[in-house]
Amino acid sequence: MAKKIGILTGGGDAPGLNAVIRGIVINGIRLGYEIHGFIDGWAGVLNSNIKPLTLADVEDIHREGGTIIGTSRTPIFPKKEGQKDRSAEAVASLKKLGLYALIAIGGEDTLGEANRLYNDGKGEFPNIVGVPKTIDNDLNGTDYTFGFNTSVNIAMEALDRLHTTTKSHHRVMIVEIMGRNAGWITLEAGMAGGAHIILIPEVKFNFDDICKIVKERYESGKSYTIIAVAEGCKEVDATKPSETDPFGHEKLGGVGASIEKRLEKWLTENMKKPYPEFKFEARSMALGHLQRGGAPTAYDRILGARLGLNAIKLVHEGKFGHMVSLRGTDIVAVTLQEAVGTLKTVPTERYEEALVFLGLK
Repeated sequence: MAKKIGILTGGGDAPGLNAVIRGIVINGIRLGYEIHGFIDGWAGVLNSNIKPLTLADVEDIHREGGTIIGTSRTPIFPKKEGQKDRSAEAVASLKKLGLYALIAIGGEDTLGEANRLYNDGKGEFPNIVGVPKTIDNDLNGTDYTFGFNTSVNIAMEALDRLHTTTKSHHRVMIVEIMGRNAGWITLEAGMAGGAHIILIPEVKFNFDDICKIVKERYESGKSYTIIAVAEGCKEVDATKPSETDPFGHEKLGGVGASIEKRLEKWLTENMKKPYPEFKFEARSMALGHLQRGGAPTAYDRILGARLGLNAIKLVHEGKFGHMVSLRGTDIVAVTLQEAVGTLKTVPTERYEEALVFLGLK
């Protein structure tokens, strides 16, 4: 009888998830396994909500965004006060379903749960393998995560399009881009899309510096400015809000709108109008979940497929407690602990490269 392998996709969706699922199913069936998908991530594990995945189910799905088995932000270990430890329920469900192994596809939270279950499960269900997924590209142990390339291209195209309208109206446009603790998307999209100011979570910003740059651009004849800001950016003297998500992370959103209001007020009060009817205007927009949606790029389709194919190889070789990883152009195995131990944030030298192109270094 064929061994059963369960797969789950947890956390925020990312372009390329379906390519991973397809790679797992195709190679898994080729190697003689039955592949089953948990519906809606760890919630599916807790509720034993699972369905078989066939070759017909995954035909051509690599071209589609999202995930055909759904996802959720459901912790099985308590992350904040009042949450119940449900890891024993998860183990009981996995055993009841008769699974040989579990492949968890996700970012720091999903794989953090998988790593803890692997280490703390007292050997009751040790056969766990991970696949790195996050558009933020902040997962350690891999050069790139699938979904990142697509998200950067979406943000870059938005910035490209905003140049023409922003320049026509002589405005300041603040574009809020996803990125909780790491500014990879904002950095690369900002550089590729020609943003004039790039703000990332790794470097706290000073509002007075923003005003100075915008003022200097206006006075030198450059009558518009585009600011790319990561949603997790903090001002130098900012205080941290207390509202958090189920995994204990601070709920984000609104930094772009905040900068917009303050900047327009500052411009109105401190800048000399070029003619009496002129009005200094700032506008903001948050790209939000637009960055997760739509078809993945060729890069993410291929990377996802390779990661899925090799995840099954880890199961087949008994390399549990590991994650498939991209190193250079090779897919290798790293421990789950290495992947979730620390976040991969933008190093100082990478940000300083951007500052040279922005004329700020």
